[in-house]
Amino acid sequence: MKDYSLIYKKPAPFRNDDLFLRDHRKCNIPEDGWERWSLPIGNGYMGINIFGRTDEERFLITENSLSNPCSYNDKYPGGAAGLSNFCSFYLTTGHNKVKNYSRSLNLNSALCKTEYTYKNVRFLREHFASYPDNVFVTRITADKEKAVSFTLKSEVSLNRPYLFEEGDGMGKSAEIFTEDGTLVIRGKMDYYNILFEGKLKVIAEGGTVSAENGIISVKEADSVLILFTCGTNYKSDGRVFLEKDPKKKLDEKNDPHKKVSETLKKASALTYNELFTRHLKDYSSLFGRADISLTDESVCIPTDKLLKEYRKKNYTSYTEELVFQYGRYLLISSSRPGGRPANLQGIWNRYDSSPWSSGYWHNINVQMNYWPSFNTNLHECFLPYIEYFNAYKGLAKEHADEYIRNYFPENFSDDNGIAVATGGWLYDMEKLPDPKTGHSGAGTGAFTVKLFDDYYEFTRDKDFLENTGYEALREMSVLLSKILEKQEDGTLLSKYSASPEQCHNDEYYHTKGCAFDQQMIFQCWKDTLKAAKALGISDSFTAYLEENIDKLSPVLIGLSGQIKEFREERYYGDIGEKKHRHISQLIGLYPGDIITGENEEYIKAAQITLNRRGDRSTGWSTAHKLNLWARTKNGNRAYDLVKTAVSKCMATNLWDLHPPFQIDGNFGFTAGVAEMLLQSHEGFIDVLPALPDKWDSGSFSGLTARGGFTVDAEWKGCKATKISVFSAAGETLRIKAGTTLLEQKTEKGKTYTFNL
Repeated sequence: MKDYSLIYKKPAPFRNDDLFLRDHRKCNIPEDGWERWSLPIGNGYMGINIFGRTDEERFLITENSLSNPCSYNDKYPGGAAGLSNFCSFYLTTGHNKVKNYSRSLNLNSALCKTEYTYKNVRFLREHFASYPDNVFVTRITADKEKAVSFTLKSEVSLNRPYLFEEGDGMGKSAEIFTEDGTLVIRGKMDYYNILFEGKLKVIAEGGTVSAENGIISVKEADSVLILFTCGTNYKSDGRVFLEKDPKKKLDEKNDPHKKVSETLKKASALTYNELFTRHLKDYSSLFGRADISLTDESVCIPTDKLLKEYRKKNYTSYTEELVFQYGRYLLISSSRPGGRPANLQGIWNRYDSSPWSSGYWHNINVQMNYWPSFNTNLHECFLPYIEYFNAYKGLAKEHADEYIRNYFPENFSDDNGIAVATGGWLYDMEKLPDPKTGHSGAGTGAFTVKLFDDYYEFTRDKDFLENTGYEALREMSVLLSKILEKQEDGTLLSKYSASPEQCHNDEYYHTKGCAFDQQMIFQCWKDTLKAAKALGISDSFTAYLEENIDKLSPVLIGLSGQIKEFREERYYGDIGEKKHRHISQLIGLYPGDIITGENEEYIKAAQITLNRRGDRSTGWSTAHKLNLWARTKNGNRAYDLVKTAVSKCMATNLWDLHPPFQIDGNFGFTAGVAEMLLQSHEGFIDVLPALPDKWDSGSFSGLTARGGFTVDAEWKGCKATKISVFSAAGETLRIKAGTTLLEQKTEKGKTYTFNL
């Protein structure tokens, strides 16, 4: 694997440092220090932004459970409030005229560095977020003894209410003090009674360390180690979602003080080298699993210049590799077992009122977050969402009961399944809206449980299927069976239906049986039957699904040759926005497996739809289209979306922009590049299915395929020359390279190599 680093020759600008409220007019500027220039590190428990400043460095800390509810009102158009940043630390040195400056983020080691010379002394700051020890680690060294001096203090936006009203119950308060040489932040967010605590310790070699009045001072040290950890009283379980009183969702007895103190104490007993060795072993065991090599080049120029050159149409494959691996880095950093799932901004936030509340949005954004966990060998990163689902499923059952009782009373029974609407947070889930006014149909839930089918398909984790996966698929299928209306021709259509966020004449368009709902219902039933077969389950409900699945009519072709978004649509664009960011009528192409190469007419119609929709859109939409073009197996058109995503949708720090920053575009890009190189949704593994002419020679290793397979490949002249497949489950291997289809019985734990 090459060495992949983001490199810069200047610190993050001091622009928008005090931007506490999301404001498109202010944040959508190239000089935004946080959104465009800061470097993100994280360990699944917390995220940290490093600004690389020499005079006064800022470390901005985020912890995803420190949140207020989403708010939709005149003060927060589009929905805001939600996640708050935990705190910021300011490390003041007075080094304001420096030379030979450089800062970097190495993806191979998840190590961030800032280096510079001040008054003929070379200073080095190293930062990483350790998952095994749950600490943010900073080491400061110099090439001269007694050269390290600074003061360190914190702020937590004390008493800043979210809604700018006194007595609204959504305030945040804290105290900052020093205790036994440790800087302590201890506070409360009022609405959910969230208790939060953070502790920072400074360990110096040589010199002196003093701590008083919430400030730590270091004078004339040789080197310094800074450790920080934090936590809240949040616990992911059904109580959080089922309890109606927001003040009772969390147990105040679950005070984070003891755990935070013990974590810091254990980490403090380790040296920097011990901490880094433990971190690197853990992190590289995930990051090092998958690699792509599209060029022999390894570029060391600053990333902002690299991006600038790419925008001039100097399309370097190294840049594409870098962005691919950056997506994997961000997923490892923001979603680990024991932490919370990655939200709309992953695990990084600077706001008191975050974009779209930094929620979990289930009409594509959550799904896109986890696509690369499946095909780029990061399956463990999906586990936090499984834990999240197991916590909210009780509420999802209540919401299903309410939805069927209100809108389909004739179908109400003791078992109405589960309902998952668009909006989700760590403390609550949105109800399915009135089907005559909402912007997304009930297919949103089916779109969500598709993740569980994919997780099982890629891992072959039978325990998961038995304990969580099948239940999720079956219960969603139950709900969907109750919202259908039989037509005169026998077709079963979703009685109330909406294609996500699609408008006609400036109003959300409501219909019957739109493509999104019909495709997702079909997909959910198909996956449920497949899971039931794997578990040997055959009952009256599976019999119902088998009898009725072919009555759903999920794909229709219109007079423009397009996949219809709405059944009443004749020509493309008759209904809805022609260039809409969602392309929900093709969910059955990706991530679904309804529209496949088995039906050439469907693939042709999908390509017509994609061309009519256009390539340019928001960051995440561009990434979705990249995956869709890959599924049509048109490598050069998929590569057009690669170029568009990198040149048009990336900030200087390579965060994907909606705008503002949304991490789903990063994750969707990574999944899409992998999908160009390897597919496995058609009953066989397809190697290099959407290879563009630009990538005529190369290799990849560690990409994963359905059936529990891990695949390596080499190619020249756009043709595979060598393929190796590791079988984790011992299933029959069917693999395609070019026009050759090979079949091989495999044994669990063995690797099979094919020279072509």
